[in-house]
Amino acid sequence: MSQKNNDEKQTWADSGNRQYLERFSDEVVGHGFTLPARLSRLRDLPMLGCYKQQLVSEKKSKHTSRAYFIASRQLIATNLPCEEKLTDEEIEDFTMIKSVGHLDPNNGRLDIWLQSISHLQPSTINARLAAITHLLKWIGHTIPEWIVRPQRSKKLPRTLTRQELNDLIKVCRQSENPLAEVIVVVLLETGLRVGELCALNISDIDFNDLSATVWSGKGNKDRRVLFTKLSKSVMEKWMLHKTTRNTTDEEALFINSRGHRLTQRNVQKMMDKLADEAHIPRKRLSPHTLRHNFATGLLERGADIVSIQRLLGHADISTTRVYLDITDQTLREVYHRAQEPDLFGEIE
Repeated sequence: MSQKNNDEKQTWADSGNRQYLERFSDEVVGHGFTLPARLSRLRDLPMLGCYKQQLVSEKKSKHTSRAYFIASRQLIATNLPCEEKLTDEEIEDFTMIKSVGHLDPNNGRLDIWLQSISHLQPSTINARLAAITHLLKWIGHTIPEWIVRPQRSKKLPRTLTRQELNDLIKVCRQSENPLAEVIVVVLLETGLRVGELCALNISDIDFNDLSATVWSGKGNKDRRVLFTKLSKSVMEKWMLHKTTRNTTDEEALFINSRGHRLTQRNVQKMMDKLADEAHIPRKRLSPHTLRHNFATGLLERGADIVSIQRLLGHADISTTRVYLDITDQTLREVYHRAQEPDLFGEIE
């Protein structure tokens, strides 16, 4: 066999002429994309199904798991200009081994996906990037250095003014909805997240100790929150009303009119109605707004930032420090206390 013929049969013979024009094929390189050894047993299983199970094993919250899963599905569904759009069935059947090459950060798919979400808020983009980063690392890819995460604008937490709070409480006490007052008061006195509020069971409440236990809160953490006699009073009044409703969930502390455990959507719809009645813009009133009022109220009354962090259930104290920027009332009180002695009294 001539040298010329021999060279024609060598798949690597012309690689030097084409390496800058196109990616090496699996034939030239000698092997294709591979899964990490820890995932090799999953080679031929559906990728999305395996990823969903991975999120469960890592004890991600339902909200986080859903967000990660949706972002991952969107990236898989993103097609390159030379590709046909995948059907829903093809996406669901996408195998683990096929996904490694399909999701290679260097083939342009990630760029097209990033362009498709570029119109979103920086916080939303960063959340979706966190999901994709988690996915790519899980299947063995390195996150490219060229990915630039948009810088979040610093927005202060929204809180209600004292007048708005007064108007809200008045409306709650006059409301025909028996849940209105108890939900608003408990949120204002405990700083609970709305999901934590809805998940409360009667057994989680200690009326003697004036405290409640939050099980598996954000970050899968348990914590204890406190409340006053006012919360105790409105909760006891609510529980008397609860006995008049037919329910399939006897353990749930809060149930809706159909007898089911209260949902986050139920709470927000109630907030919208209360906002209208109190003449507060709907965008200014939400369960999280009341959580912000709880935190700023503690600061205004002299609570230290570490204690507030624990009561709010923040993993990082830097999340709690944002409230230091909005306590204008605190600054006013400190200023007036400092100015109480007549600084100019001794000056003639």
